[in-house]
Amino acid sequence: MMQKVLMRWQAGTLSGWGVLGLNIFEHWAADPDIQPLMGVPLALRDFPGTSPLRYAAMRPVMNYSNEFLEALAAGKVNLRDEAVVVVDAFGDGLTPGIQHSGQMGLRNVARCIFENTRVASSGAIDAYDSVLCGSEWAAGVLRAVTGKPVTVIHEGIDQSLFFPGPRSGLLDPECFYVFTGGKIEFRKGQDLVLRAFREFAARHDDAVLVAAWHSPWTGRSGGFKGVLAEALRLDAAGAPLISQWVTDNGIRPHQFIELPLTANSLMPAVLREMDCALQVSRCEACTNLPAMEAMACGVPVVLANNSGMRDLIGADNCLALQLQDRVSGPQGVGTEGWGESRVDEIIEALETLYADTRKRSYLGARGAQWILEQHRTWRDHAASLKAHLLTLLRRCR
Repeated sequence: MMQKVLMRWQAGTLSGWGVLGLNIFEHWAADPDIQPLMGVPLALRDFPGTSPLRYAAMRPVMNYSNEFLEALAAGKVNLRDEAVVVVDAFGDGLTPGIQHSGQMGLRNVARCIFENTRVASSGAIDAYDSVLCGSEWAAGVLRAVTGKPVTVIHEGIDQSLFFPGPRSGLLDPECFYVFTGGKIEFRKGQDLVLRAFREFAARHDDAVLVAAWHSPWTGRSGGFKGVLAEALRLDAAGAPLISQWVTDNGIRPHQFIELPLTANSLMPAVLREMDCALQVSRCEACTNLPAMEAMACGVPVVLANNSGMRDLIGADNCLALQLQDRVSGPQGVGTEGWGESRVDEIIEALETLYADTRKRSYLGARGAQWILEQHRTWRDHAASLKAHLLTLLRRCR
């Protein structure tokens, strides 16, 4: 008998939670032991960039999930009677990711992804049988706050998409391309990227910053400037004026490429064109998905050595920014374990990679190898989560 598992969040290709849900769902759709269910209806429009063959393979299981969700909403299904295991999403403050009926499953798992360490109480997840997170840093915070055992299951990459490969030849081969990704916010450190790249680019006219900074959540980043002189402005529709922000802060237009909101499955074609990736978040609850994907594609990565990103730093698999200053703010946000990379060290890392092609090649190859050695793929993630849930069922019987 297949074990039903309900993941109460939305799957998709344009957000971290979405990519997580979609990849677990896809692997479990082909698993003879698991019947995956999503807590939000699944529709083709939520999966831009997904291979038609992959969608076709998942469609019968997606239809079953949608029908089950309709029956649940109509009160025709009881999760405990159906022996469903529920995995609920929790964010900052250990608040639920989505509103739902409140029904609990036969066994219940709280998956917690948060950056704000100011968690007043553990009441929200007291009723859960198990607590999951995506990094050792987050696990330490959760253990201190909840007193519960916490299991770490690292996020992964899609090995069928993210792997080293040839460049297209469409971009100028004489330029040095620096990739940076993540939605714009103080935590992600785009201000540090721009300040460091401005100085680096002033020395190297062939340097080009390629930014994947758009997100589905427009209107949230207006006014952000961090350590920069000029703040980010929004247009009339609430979309960030990223290119204007970049030039306002001293980077010449020919040294910047703004990527549109792009499906995760299309990112390998971008990453394989890059000379390096720059990911200097002040905090990551898990590890840093854009950094993992760049490593998997053989791109050398410059990575801040703080919070969850420490789980992504191994022997010679990246350039780690070791100097991490304490972070205060934003107001009301706990920042224990966060870190702010120093602009001088970021520039030094870029200069090292710019000057040393052999080091770039070595770090890129080592990073891709490390991802596979450490089993940081979505296939491995889905298998580990399956094993955890089935063990939980056996222990609780």
